[in-house]
Amino acid sequence: MTDGTGPHGLLTDVTDGPGKHAVVVGGGLAGITAALALADAGMRVTLLEGRPRLGGLAFSFRRGDLTVDNGQHVYLRCCTAYRWFLDRIEATTLAPLQNRLDVPVLDVARPEGRRLGRLRRDALPVPLHLGRSLAAYPHLSLAERARVGRAALALKSLDLADPALDAQDFGSWLAAHGQSARAVEALWDLVGVATLNAVASDCSLGLAAMVFKTGLLSDPGAADIGWAHVPLGELHDGLARKALDSAGVRTEVRTRVTSVSPYGNGRWTVHVPGESIEADAVVLAVPQRETYDLLPGGALDAPERLLEIGTAPILNVHVVYDRTVLDAPFLAALGTPVQWVFDRTDASGLRSGQYLALSQSAAQDDIDAPVAALRERYLPELEKLLPLARGAEVRDFFVTRERTATFAPAPGVGRFRPGARTKAPGLCLAGSWTATGWPATMESAVRSGVSAADAVLGALGRPRPRHLFEFEEAA
Repeated sequence: MTDGTGPHGLLTDVTDGPGKHAVVVGGGLAGITAALALADAGMRVTLLEGRPRLGGLAFSFRRGDLTVDNGQHVYLRCCTAYRWFLDRIEATTLAPLQNRLDVPVLDVARPEGRRLGRLRRDALPVPLHLGRSLAAYPHLSLAERARVGRAALALKSLDLADPALDAQDFGSWLAAHGQSARAVEALWDLVGVATLNAVASDCSLGLAAMVFKTGLLSDPGAADIGWAHVPLGELHDGLARKALDSAGVRTEVRTRVTSVSPYGNGRWTVHVPGESIEADAVVLAVPQRETYDLLPGGALDAPERLLEIGTAPILNVHVVYDRTVLDAPFLAALGTPVQWVFDRTDASGLRSGQYLALSQSAAQDDIDAPVAALRERYLPELEKLLPLARGAEVRDFFVTRERTATFAPAPGVGRFRPGARTKAPGLCLAGSWTATGWPATMESAVRSGVSAADAVLGALGRPRPRHLFEFEEAA
């Protein structure tokens, strides 16, 4: 491990020593996972990341005395690969799961005023585990709740292996199954926008069905929510680097790869400014556009299809108050532009007052808005949601923008997502945008890293250590 000051003079000996050598390009969750899995399988591994930190789009930064996550990231109990990752970097206790799904949902647009409902589960088998919550859900009429139940059963019967699902949009399917616009807003999009980064009408039925079947209709505890109680940087950079070091991975940050080319005899050359690194295998764990730029000729039949995978933005609005205005760890909102609000006070290191983060997915309308306009838009909405905010002083207001936060889960996107293996032996792909079967989540990223490591081991004829893939058995 180096101090990340650059590659010059640091990478010349990466091929010294016995055993096969793999280079992983990209230090997000997919690349970290691939590097750890390959190292644990006995390979020598070099991980190259162009930025000064690891973690990809799930990272932290300093703002004055605060440690700020670029955006709120959560996972579910059904995210067995990400849970495996947390365990591998010894971070499980720092990102605990709820004992039982419980989501407060506050509607501020009702004629009678603010009304609170909850989505929570009971200790009953599927689908009864959500029955009492749905029956009492105040944001839908009795008839709408009954139709939601029937649609959920129809969704449960869909075959996720059917490629025809990918070509359909979720919104049309919901309408055909009796879902009102209110039901879409108050339930289906409440969950779907946060997990898919798209409204139902813009989303592949295949991906939406995967989310709802896996998260809500597979196991009673599948949708229990987990999140980091410390800054994401402590997990995805600090503890990840420690795990990589312990595994013998050589990690270089501020090291941007300029090209990858065949070297001969099935080997590869990875080019960085001033250096060339030889490897027996390469994993490209970078976004689809960067992958397209780095792919050597012939690696994919139609590499331009990678450029057909669109992207979708996420906006995060950060507000620091001089007092506590929210008495829950998070809430979801209806009847307002605000989607989800999270209390990040303790994780940020704030000593007085309260720090709230608003996670705004599918944020095409707001992603380029000036901070002043966003302040004028969102502070009054918070006052509607949280009466205690009306008399509170706003000590800080800022935004973080990820314009290409995820791939867009549009109908038909599945045919553009490649698998881990390419036509070039020893060259593999990873990233949440690859064909994991999941939308662009931390779970998808980790799964892609495992798949890429598995593909490398297969190409080199090396054994597949069973303990590296235990999460598949827990799925």
